[in-house]
Amino acid sequence: MQKTFTEFSTNAILKIGNEELLESYKTTKHPDLYTFIRTNNSRAEIVVDSIPYTLEPNSILALTTVQYFQFIKGKNLVVYQFNREFYCIKDHDQEVSCAGLLFFGNVHIPIIELDEKEHRKLNILHEVFLDELETKDTIQAEMLRMLMARFIIISTRLLKAKEGFVETAKNTKIYLLREFNMLVESHFKTEHSVSYYADRLFKSPKTLSNTFAKLNTSPLQIIHERIILEAKRLLIYTDKTAKEIAHEVGFEEASHLSRLFKKQTNLSPSDFRKQLKKAS
Repeated sequence: MQKTFTEFSTNAILKIGNEELLESYKTTKHPDLYTFIRTNNSRAEIVVDSIPYTLEPNSILALTTVQYFQFIKGKNLVVYQFNREFYCIKDHDQEVSCAGLLFFGNVHIPIIELDEKEHRKLNILHEVFLDELETKDTIQAEMLRMLMARFIIISTRLLKAKEGFVETAKNTKIYLLREFNMLVESHFKTEHSVSYYADRLFKSPKTLSNTFAKLNTSPLQIIHERIILEAKRLLIYTDKTAKEIAHEVGFEEASHLSRLFKKQTNLSPSDFRKQLKKAS
């Protein structure tokens, strides 16, 4: 089952369906669209960035277009997919934007477990989604965006309520860390210096370093980790050379990436790829 909404004026796309929407991901690739997967009464098995995950019954997973995704198995799923033109074209509070908590605000893949009440609430919302897809009028797009915003707001609230998640105010150091992470996500391929991000956040590099030290990390470490994650993805999922990968993540010379990669992983990019081939 699959239903698709398109909006010619904005090139917006929204797809709503079940596991059939994920069949094209039987082989690993980037999702073309922001994706939510919700399980009902059974488990689903997926792989994200070469790490396997089991989604328990009544769970939600959020995926971005920068991750590599493989669908292994799952039944009776609810799947929502949309592009930036559908949802991100609207202004939203940062926590529920396309760079919000569900997508770029977490270190780990956000998997949200639902209780019976929450599951029932989202089932009702899903029925409204399906009904609205059949309502062809001039305000259909606005209504669908409102429904997706509602889904994302509910999911974000549930994520924030999880044990170990600390809700933060805008002036706290963890909020600054999240803002920094979101900026890095947007610019890590071209901007590698802490000073660039410090300027964008109206902070000094020293202030960022001192603040993040209290969180057991550093601005430069976050930048480097994001670069290495992308390099790993390209080494695993593409046939690009080390030189091509270096250029893609903003290095003029492959040796510069190789030194950073070895420092972070204890392997050169070529050794990392050889190790993958041995394991397969």
